[in-house]
Amino acid sequence: DMLTTIAEGAMRYSETPRIGLGAAALMIALVALLILTIIWVISAWSIGGDIEIGWHGWIALGLGSVFSLVIGCGLMALMFFSSRSGHDEAADPFRRKPKPPPDK
Repeated sequence: DMLTTIAEGAMRYSETPRIGLGAAALMIALVALLILTIIWVISAWSIGGDIEIGWHGWIALGLGSVFSLVIGCGLMALMFFSSRSGHDEAADPFRRKPKPPPDK
């Protein structure tokens, strides 16, 4: 029945854990930083409104953006595969390995 489904959903929603004071403060700080960044971008964009970018500038902007994305994605992929293959454990000789359980 539709009413029962809605009531069960409302009960599940009320059981979800609430965020703490630290998480709320962090969210407020991050939203404030986002708003300040948006204000800064709008003001910086409007200051340089009379400046035109030539073809060489657009090509450099496009190539720089693509190159940055390729490098970023490549490094993230290398980090992922390095972690999965076990090469990171060999680089940390001070990490204690758990002892295997004794055989009975």
